[in-house]
Amino acid sequence: MCSILGMFGLRPDDDRAALRARAVEASRRQRHRGPDWSGVFVDDGVILVHERLAIVDPASGAQPLRSRDGYLALAVNGEIYNHRDLRAGLDYDFTTASDSEVINALYRTGDDDFVSRINGIFAFALWDADRRRYLIARDPIGVCPLYWGHDSDGHLLISSEMKSLADLCDDVAQFPPGHIFDSATGELRRYYLSPWREYAATAGTAVAPTALRAAFEQAVRRQLMTDVPYGVLLSGGLDSSLVAACAAKFARDRVEDDDRSEAWWPHLHSFAIGLDGSPDLAAAQLAADMLGTEHHGFVYTVEEGLDALPEVIRHIETYDVTTIRASTPMFLLARRIKAMGVKMVLSGEGADEIFGGYLYFHKAPSAAAFHDETVRKIDALHNYDCLRANKSMMAWGVEARVPFLDLEFLDTAMGIDARYKMAGGGRIEKAVIREAFDGALPEQILWRQKEQFSDGVGYGWIDGLKDHAEIVVTDVEFATAAERFPHNTPATKEAFLYRRIFEQHFPGEACAATVPGGKSIACSTPAALEWDPEFAAMADPSGRAVRGVHDRALAG
Repeated sequence: MCSILGMFGLRPDDDRAALRARAVEASRRQRHRGPDWSGVFVDDGVILVHERLAIVDPASGAQPLRSRDGYLALAVNGEIYNHRDLRAGLDYDFTTASDSEVINALYRTGDDDFVSRINGIFAFALWDADRRRYLIARDPIGVCPLYWGHDSDGHLLISSEMKSLADLCDDVAQFPPGHIFDSATGELRRYYLSPWREYAATAGTAVAPTALRAAFEQAVRRQLMTDVPYGVLLSGGLDSSLVAACAAKFARDRVEDDDRSEAWWPHLHSFAIGLDGSPDLAAAQLAADMLGTEHHGFVYTVEEGLDALPEVIRHIETYDVTTIRASTPMFLLARRIKAMGVKMVLSGEGADEIFGGYLYFHKAPSAAAFHDETVRKIDALHNYDCLRANKSMMAWGVEARVPFLDLEFLDTAMGIDARYKMAGGGRIEKAVIREAFDGALPEQILWRQKEQFSDGVGYGWIDGLKDHAEIVVTDVEFATAAERFPHNTPATKEAFLYRRIFEQHFPGEACAATVPGGKSIACSTPAALEWDPEFAAMADPSGRAVRGVHDRALAG
C-alpha cells in the first residue's frame, strides 16, 4: 500500500507552483504510508501526489503511473490481486509490471463499470487529460482509507488519511467504500452491490466444507502476491491461525517446487504481541509450533501502551473506544515488524463479520436476523477493524492484507444460508469454518473461544486504560462532556480521554463526524442490542461483557 493525494478543479488563474507546494506538504503528513519514494504529477486541471511503499514491481512501479501516450495519470493506494488475469485479456501497451497499471488499461476499454472487475483493495484517482475527466474510487469493503473535501478556493481534494486534509477542508469526510466519482457526470455512484446482501438470495444455500476450505486457501494464495519480505499476524485466535495455516502451506510449496513467481521470501515468519502472560502469546506459540513458522512473540507493558496513545490516535484517526484499545498493541507490533525488514503481513480481519464470530451472535433470534447483522458488520468494517489494521500497520510502513475479505471468497462465504452459521444449542460460533479446516490446526486453536484482540493481548490492558483515564480525566472535566462534545458525547472517562486527544489533532465538527457512534455490546451494531433486553445494561464493548453467553450456549 501507499498513500495518494489529489487536487482537482484547478483554474487557469491558480498559482500552480503554490498549489503544488501545498499538495506536497499535505502529502508529507502521510509519508509514513509510503516511505520508499514520492511522485508528483501536475497538469492544467489536477495535481496528484503519491507516496510509495514498494511491494510489487519495486524497480519500475513508481507512481503516478502514466500511459504510453501521456494522457492518463494514475495514483493508487492498494493491491490488485487479479491483475495478471485482467492483463491477459486487455489490449493495452503496459509500461510497468505494477499490478496497479491494469486500472489504466481497464479504463481504456471504455467500460464505465470496469472497477467492478477488480478483485483487490484500493483507493485511486485517475486523470484523463484528453477528456479533462477524472475518476475517484474506493474498494468495495473500504480496506484502503480515503477522505475528500473542498478547500477555501473550491478545489476538490482527496487523501488516504484525514490528517492531510484536516486543516485544508472544512467539509472533510470519508469517501464511501464501493463507490466511484466521475467528474464527467458529477455523480457519486455505488458500483458494488452483491446479491448476498439480501437473506432471501442465500436461503437454502450450503457450501461443502472442502469447497469452503479451498475457496479460502485460494484467497490467501492470491494475496501472497509480493516481491518483498512478508509474514503473518498470528494472535493464536482462530482467524489469524487459519490465515497462517494457509500461508504456511503455500510457503512450503514454493520451497519444494522452487517456485519464486509469487514471492522470493518463502520462509514464513509470524508475529504476535501481548502483555506478559497474555492468552494470545501462549496460543500463538502453540499454533506456530504446529505450522512450523519462524515465530516472534513480543511483550509490551501497559506503560508502553499508554505512552503510545497520542500517536496511535493521531495515526488511526478515530476516537472509537474498541478500535483504540486494539490499535495500540497492533501499532507497537508494527514497529517491531518494520524493524525486522518485513513490509507486508497477512491478517485475519473480517472472519467474525462474515461468520458471526462475536459472542453476541449467540443471541440472534433467526437466520435472517443473523444474516442482516453480518451485512451491517461488513458495511461498517471500514470504520473499525479495517481502519485499525490498515492505519496501525501503515503507521510504520507495513502493509496489512485481509484474505477473509477477498471478494471471491466473500461471495462464497456470504452466499451461505445463515442457518448453517448460527451458534447456540451446543454449537460454537464460526463452527462452519472450523469444520472446514479440521486437522489443519491444534484442537486448542481450532476450537478456541472468541477473544477480541484488545482482550486477548491481556485483560490487564483494558483495565489499565480505564484506570489511567480515571486519573487523567477529572470529575469536573468529565461533567462538561455533553457541552464540549455534543456529537457522540463520551459516556465514560476512557472515551472522554480518547476524544480529547483526537480533538487536539483533528479539530472541528467535520472531523468528529467521520467517526460513527451508537451503543454497542461486544462490537455489535446498535440494531443487535434488541436481541436481548440484558444488552441494554451492558456498557462496555469488550468481549468479556458477554462471556457468559458463550458458556450458556454450549451448555444448552
